[in-house]
Amino acid sequence: MPSTPSFLSYVPVELAFGTSGMRGLVADLTDLEAYISVKGAIAYLRRVGDIDAGTTVVLGGDLRPSTDRILRACMQAILDGGEAIEYAGKLPTPALVLHGLAQKRAGVMVTGSHIPFDRNGIKVSRSVGELLKSDEPGVLSEIARVRAEEYGKSADRSAFDAHGMLKRAPTLPEEDRAAQERYVRRYLDVFPAQLLRGLRIAFYQHSAVGRDLVPEILRGLGAEVIPVERSDTFVPIDTEAISETQLAQLHQIAARIDGPLDAIVSTDGDSDRPLMAAVSGEERRVRFLPGDLLGLVVAEWLRADAVAVPISSNDAIDARLAERGIALRKTRIGSPYVIAALAALQQEGAGRVVGWEANGGFLTGSALELPGGRLAALPTRDAVLPMVVNFAAAAALGLSLSALWDRLPARFGRAGLLDDLPVQASRKILAGLAAEPATTIPRFFPPALGFGELTSIDVLDGLRMYFDNGDIAHLRASGNAPQLRIYANASSQSRADQIVADGLAEPNGILRRLERAFT
Repeated sequence: MPSTPSFLSYVPVELAFGTSGMRGLVADLTDLEAYISVKGAIAYLRRVGDIDAGTTVVLGGDLRPSTDRILRACMQAILDGGEAIEYAGKLPTPALVLHGLAQKRAGVMVTGSHIPFDRNGIKVSRSVGELLKSDEPGVLSEIARVRAEEYGKSADRSAFDAHGMLKRAPTLPEEDRAAQERYVRRYLDVFPAQLLRGLRIAFYQHSAVGRDLVPEILRGLGAEVIPVERSDTFVPIDTEAISETQLAQLHQIAARIDGPLDAIVSTDGDSDRPLMAAVSGEERRVRFLPGDLLGLVVAEWLRADAVAVPISSNDAIDARLAERGIALRKTRIGSPYVIAALAALQQEGAGRVVGWEANGGFLTGSALELPGGRLAALPTRDAVLPMVVNFAAAAALGLSLSALWDRLPARFGRAGLLDDLPVQASRKILAGLAAEPATTIPRFFPPALGFGELTSIDVLDGLRMYFDNGDIAHLRASGNAPQLRIYANASSQSRADQIVADGLAEPNGILRRLERAFT
């Protein structure tokens, strides 16, 4: 990193790539940092021939309080690089990527996805889809070049003040709704108009950027949609690690709604990950299904030939796909890895290629011919397809959503995280456990906590531990947030819940004891 320029009154902190996109604390994500990151990323896309000089870049964002300011800095970076912008407004990330693919345009999405409001991020997409991990070194090289240019300017010549903010920020243009409309038509043009007729669905709006657009799609397919709990304050929802508090809130929502209710659905902040909960019985029992199992229903309904999922996914996927003779590729965690695996499966001759993540975001690597038409490939996380297909699959069998899910293999999952744990501390914990796994792992995952004998470990991404009683415990450090995640699979939901509860217990849970032992 070049030395801090004299005109700045603070020490800059660079954005870092995580599992998908660049993220950081809002306090560090100054206009200058956003500008440098976007100008460098777009320069990389020009250099590799993904876009031509002077072309249009699609720009959009989520509903975080910091997003508008960062959008203006990104807009300035795009314009200063010689490109034009199409301002798509506040929209789901998959809507922006879909529009970019159709128009052969790069995209810039300002979003922190599911992480808390004091953080935000920038996700740049190529004209052919998401940035891949193989793109990151080239992007970082161009960002370093732009950084040196900007840091080399005097205070008078720089467009930024001492706090790293634009002296004259541009005004965002009126939003162009073409990307949002294309996203709606993606579903309404392919699925039957009354596919979801008879369903009564509550949509938990909170601060999800798709809180109006997703209900529009569900209504367009015949469902009655009841919007609930709209929030002007940003609500971080991680669909991969739904807390007991959030589950209790879903129960409260169901109890307050008059009349029949089939499900409660929602998304995370940038609406690329689904949250689905079935509602059943007069007592309004609410049943949440994790995203990795939602994806399994979708893959079967779409008649997939080959599938790619991260290593953290529920091992019910392995069993069901093996029964069906469907090829399965395991990847590291993050959509760029899944996308690369989808491309490899296609190159190997697979036809209908799909993938998904444990958070439920679903990716289609190939175009799919459906009874109602052709669903274009969308190799980025999408929340709408899992919702529509799970409802459609249940209706086709004359089942409730919960009864449909009862047909899945009896393997259960839960995920949770320990927040405010530095990434370096998480890495030390994983390194310490993996150094002598035969002795260290039984110390922290003992029979007294219900674990069987350790049979094997997988270090593809984090540390995944397999026990002879069928338990799986998986620890992984977040790529760009101070979080240590724990995933569990077991033969009952109560056991999976217990593994995560034992992991996160304060002050002497498994993760805290690991922290004391190895950091």
